[in-house]
Amino acid sequence: MARTLALDVGGRRIGVAVSDATKLIARPLCVIDRTREDALARIAALVAEHAADEVVVGLPVHADGNVGEQACQVQTFADSLRERLIVPLRFVDERYTTQDAQQIIAESRRRPPRAGRHARVTDDAIAAAVILQRYLDEQRGEPQAW
Repeated sequence: MARTLALDVGGRRIGVAVSDATKLIARPLCVIDRTREDALARIAALVAEHAADEVVVGLPVHADGNVGEQACQVQTFADSLRERLIVPLRFVDERYTTQDAQQIIAESRRRPPRAGRHARVTDDAIAAAVILQRYLDEQRGEPQAW
């Protein structure tokens, strides 16, 4: 089964998350440093590597639903990414995901690291996983708490 890849696009970094094959659970995958690598090429490679059949991009709209400067920058990046992908790219509303991601991050820092964990997952990848989990839940028709 195919997976869904999610992106939390920032000016310097892009958090990436991926679903499991059943599209029930999102997990943080990696962070792409836009100053050090070709983000478009890396995302296209991740889509192929994880056999993703869609990419979702968090769109940072304002609380009132209006699109601001940051959302316009994300849309411009996504337009460039679409040219490199053979799978659909969808925008998802990322309002209120920051609070959820911050809570997860705070809780994870209170626990000791798990055995076999080689690298700390960064905040950006966790934010992408929150965006992806909300998207997956919506696709199954589960109500959103926010």
